[in-house]
Amino acid sequence: MRIVIGANHRGFSARGMLVEILRQRGEDVVDCGVFDSSPADYPDIAMEVAGKVSHGHAERGILIGGMGFGMAIAANKFPGVRAVLCHDEIAAEISRRHCDCNVLCLSSDLTAPEMLQHIVESWLAAPFEGGRHARRLEKIARLEDENMKK
Repeated sequence: MRIVIGANHRGFSARGMLVEILRQRGEDVVDCGVFDSSPADYPDIAMEVAGKVSHGHAERGILIGGMGFGMAIAANKFPGVRAVLCHDEIAAEISRRHCDCNVLCLSSDLTAPEMLQHIVESWLAAPFEGGRHARRLEKIARLEDENMKK
């Protein structure tokens, strides 16, 4: 699976750790940086990662910020992107099973590195359940179509 990953300066070290873990798992990783701890604006990183997911250049994306809220807000401005901020494995799993979340946002300030790894692994392992959840995602897609055209 192709996974695009990016972080701002506050997620810099967590990004490096997760890139290594993903590559060890055999994932095709597109690393959008940042590549040092110099200040970087989260909308710029979210734009690059979410843009690649939105345009079909990657199946999934991971964004890491200090808190992660801004990353999720910015990523959700792209058509077809379903980005959520997760602080634990259960939320990550349910985000995939029920919402087919394709961009995972993480908080490097609030989440220990080993927990970040567990969250990512749960998110990657969980399949979309479809069924009643698919019907709901179709409604979200219609809302997106209607409101992004304005």
